[in-house]
Amino acid sequence: MRALSIAATGMAAQQTRVEVISNNLANMNTTGYNARRAEFADLHYQQVTRAGSINSATGAIVPAGVQLGLGVRPTAVTMEVAQGALGQTGGNLDLAIEGRGYIEVTLPSGSAAYTRDGALKRTGDGLLVTSDGHPVVPDITIPDDTRSISINPEGEIYAYFIDRTEPELLGQLTLVGFTNEKGLEALGSNLYSETGASGAPLVGFPGEDGLGFFRQGYLEDSSVDAVREITELIEAQRGYEMNAKVITAADQMMSATTQIR
Repeated sequence: MRALSIAATGMAAQQTRVEVISNNLANMNTTGYNARRAEFADLHYQQVTRAGSINSATGAIVPAGVQLGLGVRPTAVTMEVAQGALGQTGGNLDLAIEGRGYIEVTLPSGSAAYTRDGALKRTGDGLLVTSDGHPVVPDITIPDDTRSISINPEGEIYAYFIDRTEPELLGQLTLVGFTNEKGLEALGSNLYSETGASGAPLVGFPGEDGLGFFRQGYLEDSSVDAVREITELIEAQRGYEMNAKVITAADQMMSATTQIR
């Protein structure tokens, strides 16, 4: 009886959906996090009678046929690219990206990674880094005697000093865009890396080529909608229960068949 294996694929699919929802809810306060969505597709079909075949009894063409589905399978866990709300922090090194784009950082291996988490820090040497200590690209060093920092929407960083009237331009931050952001590989710690699906990184200045702008003193909140996630969690739970009932019904039918024999 195929109903047992078919219902098992349905239960596995709903379990995957619940795992994705739980990860979304766990990251509802993660800076710059984009919610994920589980996607599914039906499995192969057993062609008992093919549509368009000729009926051997009458010679007529079968209009629909008999196609028995074999269940469901996960196809992707897609990142929903959406702008999170901007929360004011007041930190002079906190940067939110309003619009498209990622900040490029350098990993300890020397490879590039990308993030929308703009909670930047400075090292003891004044180097601008992420919360995990990854240097921001391009390298920008803040002098020790800096009184305050100003970062305009175009990413230009100005340092103010006690003994000077005019600020000093330390450098300009860039943003990186991708043809297919959903194709990025999540590395954890709010970091992504490019893949063949995402396309090559397109480096540019804020406000150019469709890239967004920086907002100093803000951080981007998670785009997770808790109400929506709870609703989908209930749907997944009900779907799991219904597939479990199919297994119970199939078991009872097999038990009845055994008793007849």
